[in-house]
Amino acid sequence: MVGTALTNTLLGHGYQVSHLGRSRTSKKSVKSYIWNIKDGFIEEGAIESANIVVHLAGAGVADKPWTRSRKQEILQSRVQSTRLLFDKLASTSNRCETVVCASAIGVYGTDTGEDWVTEESPSGSGFLAEVVRQWEQQKVRLEELKLRVVTLRFGIVLSKQGGALPKMVKPIKMNMGAVLGSGTQYMSWIHIDDLCQIILKAIRDNNFTGIFNAVSPNPVTNQEFTHALSQVLNKTLWLPPVPAFALKLALGELATVVLGGNRVSAEKIISYGYDFRFPALKPALVEILK
Repeated sequence: MVGTALTNTLLGHGYQVSHLGRSRTSKKSVKSYIWNIKDGFIEEGAIESANIVVHLAGAGVADKPWTRSRKQEILQSRVQSTRLLFDKLASTSNRCETVVCASAIGVYGTDTGEDWVTEESPSGSGFLAEVVRQWEQQKVRLEELKLRVVTLRFGIVLSKQGGALPKMVKPIKMNMGAVLGSGTQYMSWIHIDDLCQIILKAIRDNNFTGIFNAVSPNPVTNQEFTHALSQVLNKTLWLPPVPAFALKLALGELATVVLGGNRVSAEKIISYGYDFRFPALKPALVEILK
C-alpha cells in the first residue's frame, strides 16, 4: 500500500524508481527486481543501480491471527530483510548514499495511556515492541557503511487502498460500528499522502538522519476516531462499545493492537521543517473517503 503510493509520488517528482519484491511488478514505469529473503537472494542490478533505498518490507501485523508461526514471520520478515540489505550493500559495489527505513510506533509498548511519547521515550514491553527493537538494531548496522540512515516510525496509515481504515469503514457503513473497549486508547494516525511526503523529504533533506515519528500532530482516542468516521460516512453509532473481553476472545493476543494505544508526538519532524497537509483527522478522512 505505502510502496504503491510512494512510487506515484516519486515518479511525479521526476525520480527513477525500481521495485524490489517477491514478484515482479506490472507497472511499466518502473524496473522490477526479485528478492528471496529466506534464501538470502537479491537479483543482480537491484542494489547496484540505486543511490537511495526505501525499505518497507515486513509481513502485515494485523492481517492474520498471531499464531506462533505468524509471530515468527512478522519478526523475521523485518529482521532478515534488513540484514540481507546490509549484507548486499556491504559486499556489492554500489552508489547508495541514503537508506530510509520503515519502523513502527509499536516500539513504545502496548499502551502508554495519555502520556506523550517522543523519539527519546524508552521502548515498551510486549511482542510488537520486541519486534521493533530487533528490527531497528539491524538498521543501526547500515550506519556502519557510512550511509545516511533515516528511520521512520509509522503510525496508523490512513488510506482507502488498504490498512486499518477500510476495516473500520465496513462495519460503520453496515450500521454495525462501535467503539472498541474503553475507547480511551489513543490512535496515532497519518494520512498516506503525508507519509509519502515525509519519505520524500527524508530523501531530499540531508539534515534528516536518525529516528522520527511519522504521525500526525493530533492523535485521537478510539472513541473520537470512531465518531469522526461515522460523521464523515453520515452514519449513526447505536451499538454499545465492544467489550475488551470479547475482542480478546475473538482476536487473542492480537487484541492488544486495538485495545492499547500510544499518544505519539510529531514535534521532532515538525521541527525539521515538515508542514503537515492533513494535521487534523476529520479533513483527512473526508479527503480519503470523498
